[in-house]
Amino acid sequence: MNTAEPQGRRPRRLTAGRMGVYALLISAALFFLLPLWIMIVTSLKPMEEIRLGNILALPVAFTLEAWTKAWSSACTGLECNGISVGFWNSVRILIPSVVLSIAFGAVNGYALSFWRVKGANVLFGILLLGAFIPYQVFLYPLVRIFSMTGIYNSLPCIVIVHVIFGLPTMTLLFRNYYAGLPLELFKAARIDGGGFWTIFLRVMLPMSIPMLVVATILQVTGIWNDFIFGLTFAGRENLPMTVQLNNIVHSTQGERAYNVDMAATMLAALVPLVVYFVSGRWFVRGIAAGAVKG
Repeated sequence: MNTAEPQGRRPRRLTAGRMGVYALLISAALFFLLPLWIMIVTSLKPMEEIRLGNILALPVAFTLEAWTKAWSSACTGLECNGISVGFWNSVRILIPSVVLSIAFGAVNGYALSFWRVKGANVLFGILLLGAFIPYQVFLYPLVRIFSMTGIYNSLPCIVIVHVIFGLPTMTLLFRNYYAGLPLELFKAARIDGGGFWTIFLRVMLPMSIPMLVVATILQVTGIWNDFIFGLTFAGRENLPMTVQLNNIVHSTQGERAYNVDMAATMLAALVPLVVYFVSGRWFVRGIAAGAVKG
């Protein structure tokens, strides 16, 4: 029986390089986790305990009062209905914006990869160019356009804005993914009589699950965390959670309630965190499958 030890086994002693890697990883973990720890423990403390100044200590008098107030009764301006109003506004904005931007991006990427119509490369270049122009350049022209069409400061207005600005990135992702698929699949489907939509819905879309997850994570994170578009285009009745969070944090009515501010911030971040934790494995798989290919 061969008892030779496997080659390339892990070294048992700490080298300078290994210690440097550990130090870098620990420093990076502390950099990201320490603010999160401070936010969590501060949100669970009463204000009397926060005034003592030990921001890293665990709460002595554990309470969820700050979370309840942040959700249902914190002042977001003239009204004190908590951040729950902004949460449901963000949900109403998020769902159609994500679905439409991914749907249009997938169709565009599929068309640019396989159907290769005349001028497709020029169109794709123009589309990508728009992704690199600062958003602020478009704000005033879009405000004027939506005002003339009569949909400014409405839910359809903010949804259209998110779809427009998400389209270049979504098209790039799906185009790169479909470009990595075997061309023979498309040719075989064409020989079998499949048309544009038949091939897309029955062949390409079922193979796009990893990329759909990547696109969903990117869009959910970007749209949920958006501030400037929501403030500019959503209107007073549809202000997203980020705008109302800003109002809570910067409202000065008597003593500043740091525990409520931290609780509101955690509530605002819950949706992207849940999406990442639930679909993280698919996100890595989608990236490896072609999200960063040229």
